[in-house]
Amino acid sequence: MNPQERRAAFSLAGIYATRMLGLFLILPVFAVYAEGLEGVTPLLVGIAIGVYGLTQAILQIPAGLLSDRIGRKPVIIGGLLLFAAGSLVAGLAHDIGWIIAGRAIQGSGAIAAAVMALAADLTREQQRTKTMAIIGMSIGLSFVLALVAGPLIDRWIGVPGIFLLTAVLALTAIALLVFVVPTPQKSQLHADAETVPGQLIKVLKNTQLLRLDAGILLLHLLLTAVFVSVPGVLVKQHHFHVHDHWMLYLPILVLSIASMVPFIILAESRQKMKPVFVGAVAVLMLSMLLLNQGSHSWLLLLLALWLFFTAFNLLEATLPSLVSKVAPASNKGTAMGVYSSSQFFGAFLGGLIGGAALQYFSASGVFAIGAGIAALWLLIALGMQPPAYLKSITVRLLPSNKPLDEQLNELQQMEGVKEAVVLEDKAVVYLKVDSKILNQDRLDQIAAG
Repeated sequence: MNPQERRAAFSLAGIYATRMLGLFLILPVFAVYAEGLEGVTPLLVGIAIGVYGLTQAILQIPAGLLSDRIGRKPVIIGGLLLFAAGSLVAGLAHDIGWIIAGRAIQGSGAIAAAVMALAADLTREQQRTKTMAIIGMSIGLSFVLALVAGPLIDRWIGVPGIFLLTAVLALTAIALLVFVVPTPQKSQLHADAETVPGQLIKVLKNTQLLRLDAGILLLHLLLTAVFVSVPGVLVKQHHFHVHDHWMLYLPILVLSIASMVPFIILAESRQKMKPVFVGAVAVLMLSMLLLNQGSHSWLLLLLALWLFFTAFNLLEATLPSLVSKVAPASNKGTAMGVYSSSQFFGAFLGGLIGGAALQYFSASGVFAIGAGIAALWLLIALGMQPPAYLKSITVRLLPSNKPLDEQLNELQQMEGVKEAVVLEDKAVVYLKVDSKILNQDRLDQIAAG
């Protein structure tokens, strides 16, 4: 990566992480705080936690398409201002209804697609995967940081203060965008990183991609449902003050991340993706069953949370990799757009279902329903086809005396190239390759003409 690409990657990762941190900080503390609000019910608490996902899912793809027309930075700035406005509404609210409204406004600042498109504008095709990986890691880091920092910050400034802090974080992200993120010379559609409307029907008809979309939806449904109920269980059943919950989450998260690494290596290096994936879903189901018993046993609760976060982190890491492997080379951006929208919609459903289950049954009811949902996912995962272990790469064909068709034909006939799709107006070729047998020097020669 050249200096501009590194600057773009890390500054955009900072913007994305700052925004996600603002969304995640209330997860470990809000359910307990909300019990003191006027007119509150468990169902409304769940909706308040998850409603951002509804507006995010609805507006993410349209906001990305708008950025193709009016520019990336105006859309991102507008989204961050909406996020800040929603944070202020929630922070100044004294009843659950206004907090729900604030969270919905937060989610309407849907900048994910525009950020990814700006990252694509600022990076060369061969460096784009690294940039997206850096942004992806920043999201995971913000989630871990939020679970630990949320209870600590709540001790100092309370949940209203957390909402106001997230408004400040949004304004900080705007400053970062304006003064640090480079401005691209031009913006254009990148099919490997953006949603292409004409490809949506094709992507939605791909049953293997739909299985993965259902998977990320159910994963974030379960995550949100867990945080509708677990904080209350810790406080009411185990008398563990909410401000001290970080002391539980920190070691469990560290241990879960360490536990998942060998399985990531097994899945990718040993080409055991499907058995590892199916096994993780089974562990997720087991964790929900154990959480159902954890209300009465501190040891079972700790075991259940460790298993839950191990499976969650493993699935969160492998699902995008599977989408990249399954999606046709030219549809990767659209496939990821649908996948991301499914993730946010899952967060909304998790708040809705988790809150309803808590209101009409109990925390045990939330976990029992969660176990049933995980069992459904397990059935879906068992029918998944083992993925082809191919790498997606993008090549820009340099000006040459050879016709474009001849260069494309040479690429398609190379050993190790399984799929090659060209966009003639940009002379960009999207490839699916077997990196173990691909001759990279020969690939570079063909691209250079």
